[in-house]
Amino acid sequence: MTSAEILDHAARLRADLPSDFQDSVIESIYTDAARITSTSISHDTERARLTVDRVLDKVLTHPVGGFAAMGLLFFAVFWFTITGAAVPSGLLYTLLVDNGHAWLRDAFVAFGSPAWLTGLLIDGTYLGMAWVVAVMLPPMAIFFPIFTLLEDFGYLPRVAFNLDRLFARAGAHGKQSLSMMMGYGCNAAGVVATRIIDSPRERLIAILTNNFSICNGRWPTLILMGTIFIGAQAPPALASLVAAASVVTVALIGVLTALIVSWGLSKTVLRGETSVYSLELPPYRPPQLWRTLYTSIIDRTLVVLRRAVVMAAPAGAVIWLISNIDLGGTSIAAHMTNGLDPLGWVLGLNGVILLAYIVAIPANEIIIPTILMLTMTLGPNLFDAQNGVMLELGQTQTHAVLTQAGGWTLLTAINLMLFSLLHNPCSTTILTIRNETNSLKWTTVAALMPLALAFAVTAATATAARLAGGG
Repeated sequence: MTSAEILDHAARLRADLPSDFQDSVIESIYTDAARITSTSISHDTERARLTVDRVLDKVLTHPVGGFAAMGLLFFAVFWFTITGAAVPSGLLYTLLVDNGHAWLRDAFVAFGSPAWLTGLLIDGTYLGMAWVVAVMLPPMAIFFPIFTLLEDFGYLPRVAFNLDRLFARAGAHGKQSLSMMMGYGCNAAGVVATRIIDSPRERLIAILTNNFSICNGRWPTLILMGTIFIGAQAPPALASLVAAASVVTVALIGVLTALIVSWGLSKTVLRGETSVYSLELPPYRPPQLWRTLYTSIIDRTLVVLRRAVVMAAPAGAVIWLISNIDLGGTSIAAHMTNGLDPLGWVLGLNGVILLAYIVAIPANEIIIPTILMLTMTLGPNLFDAQNGVMLELGQTQTHAVLTQAGGWTLLTAINLMLFSLLHNPCSTTILTIRNETNSLKWTTVAALMPLALAFAVTAATATAARLAGGG
């Protein structure tokens, strides 16, 4: 049957239908149209909400304003995390390190424990774990809930929208920005967050570059260096502002490094087409507070903290052992420091710093107390530090130890900040990368590539400073 015959047949059928039936069909169509329209057209309250959504999106997804808003928002999140964690970290330090360490040590001594066993278990293993909990728990307990609130509110997809073009030009995936943001709480959590990227190639790029997001364990080092060295170069009224600006600058260098390394990987060993994906911007919605707290505290904070504590326990024991076991009348720590000093000089650092990073691979949180302990036990002991016992000092005391006993300069502080940003991931993150990639090859690359980059950058900075007469 031809199309003309079909149309003719349909016309005859329509003519044979009763007129009231045709009217009822038409009326039904209009009724359905009215119902659909009533559910589609916004009421006044909904129209107001949509207007707010549009206004927010005009600002948050603007080619220029979106980046400015993003920078201000994340600066506020980091600032709030850092300042908000100060008091609870101090309380935990008093509870676990000051009181807990003293109580456990007295208990071991009262039960007649040998000095070596008390030192290994209490001064080493326990103190290392206590430091990690005191330093790491409060920032994570603040950062992860705020991050989850932004996620529930609908802002993080806008971040991916803003950064998509930058990561696409780097041969990476726009969703890498989301995993990168998670890395600012913990790199292990950032590696797990790369599961949202479907492309195996682009997910691997995101995993390999997540280390350049500054995790909780590295913030104390950056803040301390920015405060007692860089901030001290400015007038007192501007010292805190300059210190904060130096830390933010390092964070921005980390983002730029992630883009550059992503581009390099996509053009060499991880060539491929950049995925084109449809990014849906969900409506803004009020976050669910209790669900957010549960997700961020139970599923993120405590899981990551457990991994870090497990890794920090042996690190604390190793620190105590190398500081208290002598070879030829000199501690293992002193031998290792002397051996690392030439490399440290090339990098604008010193052997103590490099040794601290070696023994603190399980947890970056113990870098500063390890440096202070090693500096005082291997050099002039300005504050009666015990061998292998980590301690916390005030900013003035810390500056005195580092400059007088350690011989630090401004170059040392700047290169330590760069090295802290770029060096290899902690053992918790390395283990997570191994689990996520199921590849020893890429786990090795993830560990050694940032370390090589850290060596190259700090060596170049030290050389330039010395040539300029500043080293």
